Amino acid sequence: MEILLNFVLTSFVFIFGASVGSFLNVVIYRVPAELSLLYPPSRCPKCLHQLGKTENIPVLGWLRLGGKCRWCKNPISARYPIVEAVCGILFCLIFWQFTFSWTTLGYWVLISWLLVLGLIDFDTMTLPNVLTQSGLVLGLLFQIVLGWQNGNLIQSLMLGIGSAVLGLWLFDIIRLSGEIALGQPAMGGGDPKLAAMIGTWLGWQALLVTAFLACILGSIGGVLAMFLGRLNRGQPMPFGPYLALGAVLTIFWGNTMIATYKSLFFPLL
Repeated sequence: MEILLNFVLTSFVFIFGASVGSFLNVVIYRVPAELSLLYPPSRCPKCLHQLGKTENIPVLGWLRLGGKCRWCKNPISARYPIVEAVCGILFCLIFWQFTFSWTTLGYWVLISWLLVLGLIDFDTMTLPNVLTQSGLVLGLLFQIVLGWQNGNLIQSLMLGIGSAVLGLWLFDIIRLSGEIALGQPAMGGGDPKLAAMIGTWLGWQALLVTAFLACILGSIGGVLAMFLGRLNRGQPMPFGPYLALGAVLTIFWGNTMIATYKSLFFPLL
């Protein structure tokens, strides 16, 4: 009975997450283009024919159509169902780790913002202020909820604000230092704002872990892109996706990494 219940709950969470992912696809495409998120309804990007209810089912709709528009037969990018599936899987992983809690609801929101910002930066080399700023405000609200739940409202709120300031200053320093050393922009102006948003949600220690992971992942990604001929030396590359990925990894393993670091270097604390 317990196994069946877990299966039903997991299935529900996945469907919910994939449905959220379907909407995130709309946000990823329309926010940079400054289009309405509500109108017109979902449609084929080529012939602009409005999708029917069965065509708009997350993941399954794309598979049912064979990855092509039912009307014009042009291919529909596989990224749409991939984003939906990834969002559903991440929602399940968060639910398994944090169960029924405010943390689960909060991290579902954070994951959604990170997916959107990471992919928009990958596509356009921009991190829209409307998303980083709204994500930061939601992060502060999240800290208020956690503080109210734990009985330390002021401390939790100050942690969120202080971590946001740390993220902004830290990445501004990195950006300016890189610009001086390289003689060209080393990081976009949106990356410090994204770091501030992440700090608000996760706290300053997790922010440092996120930054560390993002730098490692970005270095690996840059070297691999140059090896494959996708990136030339000195050519700018988006850092937002690596910050977003670092934050996702920190959500699941950040506390373990922090505890391991402290036990290795500060065993007496």
